Amino acid sequence: MNAKEMVFAAMEMRKTERIPVAPFGCGVWTIYRSGTTFRELSQDPERMAKTNLEIYEKYKPDIVYVGSGYNNLQAAALGGTIKFREVGAPDLEEPYIHKIEDIDKLDLGRIPNDPVIQTIWKALRMVKEKIGDEVVVTMTSWGPFTLAAQLVGVEQMMRACFKDKALVEAACAFAVKMLQAIYTPIIEDGTLEMISMADPTASGDLISRKQFEKFALPPLKEMSDWAHARNVKVLLHICGDTNSRLDLFPATGVDCISLDHKVDMKKAKTEIGNKMCIAGNMNPVAILDRATAEQVAEEATMILGDAAADGGFILMPGCDHPPSVPEENLRTFYETAKNYKL
Repeated sequence: MNAKEMVFAAMEMRKTERIPVAPFGCGVWTIYRSGTTFRELSQDPERMAKTNLEIYEKYKPDIVYVGSGYNNLQAAALGGTIKFREVGAPDLEEPYIHKIEDIDKLDLGRIPNDPVIQTIWKALRMVKEKIGDEVVVTMTSWGPFTLAAQLVGVEQMMRACFKDKALVEAACAFAVKMLQAIYTPIIEDGTLEMISMADPTASGDLISRKQFEKFALPPLKEMSDWAHARNVKVLLHICGDTNSRLDLFPATGVDCISLDHKVDMKKAKTEIGNKMCIAGNMNPVAILDRATAEQVAEEATMILGDAAADGGFILMPGCDHPPSVPEENLRTFYETAKNYKL
């Protein structure tokens, strides 16, 4: 098995020759280490592809995420304004949706012509052509609930979960259509074999289990069904403490759920490890960033002991890791998984 085959085997709950290992996203770290910026790469698909390929050749992760960190620029394709940072992912400055009627004013026909989305698509195709036979090459996006929250405004979305449920449902339905518009061209041409979504606003730190089940789960299931109908797998990451809703994750239909470091991996393995692939969940700051390489190896080995038995597992950080993570720690993280004895 090569790396791509092992990732997909894990997602299909089959045993692998070794434990698959990957970052989640890694866009901020990659761009920082490459000495460039989000703004510069957003206009240069060749350089975006080259940056991703150089990092891949150096560390050999099993998944490469092209366009990681650009999720808010995808949202800005509808006409929004982006605020770029010195270090870190860009922000969408203002929401679009204040009431349900505003949704009808948004034009998904702008998606294929957006220059940043075109840049990501082009870079993705270049990277896929170079290494796509060996590893999983994917493109990241927000999950539906989080994308809807960006369009509505996160604070407004939280209030609407109590006071304007129809707005939340309508915004999520629109977000699904928007994600499908973003992914369709690169699925139809055979470039994309796995969708990668991050849905941090669906975290247990922000919404209740009941709200997750009502608002976030149905659009995730719709996206999963849509992807699977096109023979495309789905990786989902949700930040924060989701211990209270682990049993709901199989109902999303995603092939693999990436868990935050706040989640008890033994509990996750027991509750859902026989139903779906799980990934995670090294603390990206306290361990991967601030600990020694020896401590990274110890923590990775402990997580593997908790969750890797019988397949259906991918070692990942518990979230996208910061740009300050030492190269030695990241290399140790990958090597520990690849050398782990099953």
